[in-house]
Amino acid sequence: MSRTAEFITLSEAAARAVAGPSSRHAALIEDAFDVLVETPGGGVSLTGDVRGRASAKRVVEALALRAERGLEVAEADVRVAIGQARTGRGSPPGALPSGRRGPVSPRTPAQARYLDTLAKCDLVFGLGPAGTGKTFLAVAAGVGALLRGDVDRLIVSRPAVEAGERLGFLPGDLTEKVDPYMAPVWEALTDILGAEQFRRRREKGEIELAPIAFMRGRTLSHAYVIVDEAQNCSRMQMRMVLTRLGEGAKMVVTGDPSQIDLPQPRDSGLAHAVGLLEGEKGVGVARFGPEDVVRHPLVERIVRAYEADGRSPGAGS
Repeated sequence: MSRTAEFITLSEAAARAVAGPSSRHAALIEDAFDVLVETPGGGVSLTGDVRGRASAKRVVEALALRAERGLEVAEADVRVAIGQARTGRGSPPGALPSGRRGPVSPRTPAQARYLDTLAKCDLVFGLGPAGTGKTFLAVAAGVGALLRGDVDRLIVSRPAVEAGERLGFLPGDLTEKVDPYMAPVWEALTDILGAEQFRRRREKGEIELAPIAFMRGRTLSHAYVIVDEAQNCSRMQMRMVLTRLGEGAKMVVTGDPSQIDLPQPRDSGLAHAVGLLEGEKGVGVARFGPEDVVRHPLVERIVRAYEADGRSPGAGS
């Protein structure tokens, strides 16, 4: 089959993004589709057979679109675009990225239903005990949306209950104040993106980790917002954060109603919000049980034992 060249006109910024640092992105495209990728100026030249050029062109156009929108184009984005081109279609809305241990996928029927709900609804409540994957899967879905360019930012928020939200009294800058409360989310993002890409995207403002107190007064547009440990939000905080949703945004609220650390558990806003909003158009509720625990096998038995005993001390989720 003949190998011919095709030139795609791009801005210099888009062409640089397609080539990548030291032409690493171009090399990935070349290896994937047996084509030659060159950037002679004014765009990208693709040399190869018809089928290889067509697939490579889809990748180039997807990466160029990200660059033109002012988004970072990293190796992970290139690999996602290559995977989409190989299947001949874009990723479905709920498509998940690969983590360090391979592709992220549901491990229980409840997790599968949760991911389906995340794909369909703009506001989703994920309720269940520790270890059921409700936070990790929400983070994975948010990362997938960010890598695809469906949203401009991934914002993760948690109530800093132990410090009474008075983070100004803790030493250090905002990052140092917030990180202790965000450790579980930080670990999930590092597992999915890798430490270096997570750091870069956080520095560029594409990923933001912040306590609930810092959400007041904002409008979160074109963002994927995750509110974790929401059982520790007061009713006032829950109303405030739910009304931050702006144009093109999605929100996932996760928590375990049995692990409330507030001085007055009845003040928790999570169950109250679910009771008010379940059944509303665009709102989904996913519930997990002890059978959905995917940590150490003992965790499921521990959860069941405490449920049977009627006690539920906080153990993180």
